[in-house]
Amino acid sequence: MEQTLTVICPGEAAPERFARTLESALRGVRAQVRTRPEGPLENRRILFAAPLDESGVNMELSALLAHLRTHPDCLRGCAGGVLIDGAGDLYTKSAGRELALAANLAGCAFPGRPLVEAAGDLRNFTIQAKNAGCSLEEAYRRAAADLVRRVLDFAPPRHKKPRLLVLHASSHRTSNTLALWNRCRERLEGSCDITEIGLRNGALADCAGCPYTACLHFGEREDCFYGGVMVEEVYPAIRAADGVVLLCPNYNDALPANLTAAVNRLTALYRAAPFERTAVFAIVVSGYSGGDIVASQVVSAMNMNKGFWLPPQFALLETANDAGTAVRLPGIEERLERFSGNILEQLLDNR
Repeated sequence: MEQTLTVICPGEAAPERFARTLESALRGVRAQVRTRPEGPLENRRILFAAPLDESGVNMELSALLAHLRTHPDCLRGCAGGVLIDGAGDLYTKSAGRELALAANLAGCAFPGRPLVEAAGDLRNFTIQAKNAGCSLEEAYRRAAADLVRRVLDFAPPRHKKPRLLVLHASSHRTSNTLALWNRCRERLEGSCDITEIGLRNGALADCAGCPYTACLHFGEREDCFYGGVMVEEVYPAIRAADGVVLLCPNYNDALPANLTAAVNRLTALYRAAPFERTAVFAIVVSGYSGGDIVASQVVSAMNMNKGFWLPPQFALLETANDAGTAVRLPGIEERLERFSGNILEQLLDNR
């Protein structure tokens, strides 16, 4: 039996282009359209579809964010996608990833590339339109329809003994983030094969933006022009992994430089080997605040751009400053148990 898609479309009056695109994307699909998340929403396939005005604001979308952030587990068992239509050239990506993070922390999983965003003049669809030989608006409609189908068809893989790759750029002696991961590792070792790779001490060159054809050429050989630890260790480990865990101390409200470089360097491999069957998790530790900013960067970089699938409640978000304080936070053992258990719940085949 074909699944029903629940469409949550905050706002009463839909702009004409947005309404046409949504109508086209839902053609032939069993769908229920709502303006707000009323009633139980567990175990559903959901499309969050929101237009933005020229300021990048949708007041009803803000109310939706408030609901998701104050109702933990309200989307348990759900899988979703996000469609954002902007009246201007800015704010569509930030609105999309903010919504995706809130929904994810409320229990919603997302397939790889779950965001379709339309800037005001649709120039962000230039390449897709050129490749398909169609207009910008037709490329937009096709992308929305493709997203709907991928949300409905989404079936995360399960594994008898999941292979986890852990990437970090931290010091074992002082890192709160690594200390929390070590507590998780103790809980996972019997059920998972775990590989850790450290990216410290300037060993990783960042991507310098090779031409598309050069990047594709190297990617087809699981290689990169710049070589080094990415080609020798990270690429093979990524290809073998069922899940990737990023250890993310908050550096100036951003990912550490070497982790950012690693994500950038995945482009060559991504062009030849999509990551849609590989999950991404994260442990984010902030000295003061801003863990949500770093978590949203992981969502944007790994899930929306590189195509890793995003398990529900993918990140452990903590605040700790001095070395050693993270493992002494009130209630931390329960949160570590829940985070580790979620990794197993999302990846392990218990049949």
